[in-house]
Amino acid sequence: MNKFKFEIIHQSKKSRARVGKIHTPHGIIDTPNFVAVGTNGTLKAIDNVLVDEIGLQLMFVNTYHMLLHPGPDVVAQAGGLHKFINRKNPIITDSGGFQVFSLAYGTVKDELKSRGQKKEYSSVLKITEEGVTFRSYRDGTKILLTPESSIQAQKKFGADIIIPLDELPPYHIDKKLLKKSLDRTHRWEKRSLDEHLKNPNNQAIYAVVHGGVDLEMRAESCKYLTSLPFDGYSIGGSLGKTKDEMFNMLSQTVPLLPVEKPNHLLGIGDLHSLPNCIEFGLDTFDSSHPTRCARHGLLFTEQDDVKILQGKYKTDFTTIDSSCDCYTCKNYTKAYLHHLFKAKEITGLTLASIHNLAFMVKLMKNYQKMILQDEI
Repeated sequence: MNKFKFEIIHQSKKSRARVGKIHTPHGIIDTPNFVAVGTNGTLKAIDNVLVDEIGLQLMFVNTYHMLLHPGPDVVAQAGGLHKFINRKNPIITDSGGFQVFSLAYGTVKDELKSRGQKKEYSSVLKITEEGVTFRSYRDGTKILLTPESSIQAQKKFGADIIIPLDELPPYHIDKKLLKKSLDRTHRWEKRSLDEHLKNPNNQAIYAVVHGGVDLEMRAESCKYLTSLPFDGYSIGGSLGKTKDEMFNMLSQTVPLLPVEKPNHLLGIGDLHSLPNCIEFGLDTFDSSHPTRCARHGLLFTEQDDVKILQGKYKTDFTTIDSSCDCYTCKNYTKAYLHHLFKAKEITGLTLASIHNLAFMVKLMKNYQKMILQDEI
């Protein structure tokens, strides 16, 4: 019996925004929802028991990093990711392809700085129909990642939601090469799906819609992938070099996905992007942005962000946010956080990360409430 199910609770009368519930073997994910990134099976500076207590319903773990260490067999021996990292709630894993290809091309920002040239430090050795061959950043070992081996690894990890292998071409790419990449990605995704269906393992698999910022290719990708029995859909690939370019692409692409299945936006979860993306009807968003901001001393509040390293907080004995009831705000002041950051104490990174993660959990609950009231 498949324990994965998506139900729509309310469709806004004002936009495409919706409130739903994704049912998984490890619990329910209320949507729309933010998904924090635990690259190596942990959010940096916060342990997983505490993450559960904060209320993060879905956590993202990177297959690429877990593949290189400790490896799928070790995780399987431990009883799967949930037992290995001691997390009770749902987990989503990616294919490993994103890290492989981002190491090859860098970010869009990197591309713009280098005028669209491929990065010379690439660890990618070869991309063929079979898969992608790369060198491990840990010890230089040559590794072939195929659609089948990626799925097999994710089976051993036992995540609730898994992702097929896809190619991530750079923002600056010739249209013919983008089409060639799109076609290969579709073939890889079909092979991934076929491998998954040999042993569903009570896991859901989301397709990855590609096509860069080319709206025709995005539509083609939606048409092909929705013809296959995926459990949900994610939007990946290059999303544009500006927010407006991304919003335009998403506004045209999301309506082409089936409303009865959940969708996910890969790698986007910053505060500026979320309102628009939720209005488009997107359900879940993964990003390391909130916890990375926390580690750099940028703390989210309902008013202005707090840059805790600023001198004015040295004698500010109030909490980060008076409306927040997170562990950090209940126990510590801005002056103490300022001191910890100035003294380069690791505890400061933990307390700041707890606050920003709790802020995101509360923010998404507020978005859900607003959609239920047709305010979004």
